[in-house]
Amino acid sequence: MLRITNRVLLALTGLGLLTAGLAVLFAALDLPGRWGITLPSGYTWRGPGNVLLGADGRTRWHGTGWFWPVVLGVLGLLVLLALWWLLAQLRRRRLSEILVDSEDGVGALLRGQAMEEVVTAEAESLPGIDRATVTLTGRRTEPRARVGLLLSPQAEPADVVRRLEAEALTHAGRSAGLESLPTEVRLRAAKHPPERVS
Repeated sequence: MLRITNRVLLALTGLGLLTAGLAVLFAALDLPGRWGITLPSGYTWRGPGNVLLGADGRTRWHGTGWFWPVVLGVLGLLVLLALWWLLAQLRRRRLSEILVDSEDGVGALLRGQAMEEVVTAEAESLPGIDRATVTLTGRRTEPRARVGLLLSPQAEPADVVRRLEAEALTHAGRSAGLESLPTEVRLRAAKHPPERVS
């Protein structure tokens, strides 16, 4: 979700900056006058000597009682959204690496994505699981796993979870030298395909 939000916000920011830059360039080079373009009557920025927001535009709503609360409310909301976005960037949800204790004082680093892919592949090979997603979180010395499973229609959830813990998660924890790998498992059931009756 955060990746999609980042892309949308960056695209909107880029589009806004591009539009503003083109408008500045358009007026600064006096392109409407050179090309004979007639601008709308409300458009105040017509050439290099004009400003984007004229005196009328700056003072039009000044005397009304709602203007400043709305301006401050919108600016406050934008600041809160920007802070939320910044904190979301700083808070790394996925674990990029796991520290494997090799018991010789050196240690090794295991890529988190590699371990996620291995656990996903082993989980999807278990009977009753159509699709699996694995995300590692936590600290690199104490990782945690979040597993999402799409169960086939004939699967028994208790058996699937038992086999997942006994096989895929145990193998992953053992291979990384972890004493334990706390895991949260979320189950969804696949829908039965429509049956054809002839």
